[in-house]
Amino acid sequence: MPRLLAQPSVIKAAGNKPKRIEEYVGRVNSGHQQLSVARMQSPAGWVEPGQRPDFEECTIVLRGSLRVEFEGGVMDVAAGQAVVTAPGEWVRYSTPHGDAEYIAVCLPAFSPDTVHRDSEGA
Repeated sequence: MPRLLAQPSVIKAAGNKPKRIEEYVGRVNSGHQQLSVARMQSPAGWVEPGQRPDFEECTIVLRGSLRVEFEGGVMDVAAGQAVVTAPGEWVRYSTPHGDAEYIAVCLPAFSPDTVHRDSEGA
């Protein structure tokens, strides 16, 4: 029988400004270990520490733009575009050009233990 997930769980976000993370599918809201799906709402000027996660992350930008810094460069991902980052790849996300809304899908599911964020000041 299909299982209704009536609402997402709000997850605490990293970064310099408040960002809303609504996990619909994942370790917290549905108990899924192999996949997470979350809606993100980031304010203008938000930036999080860099990370080198153990999971693949597929991000679809719905509104605004998302900056993705990586070893060797930077890209801005606009509404209607997507970006995929590989496990073990260093990335840092930010929204320097204004508010943004996007969906993040992580395989396996996002976990604070497997995101491997840079330490403060790194």
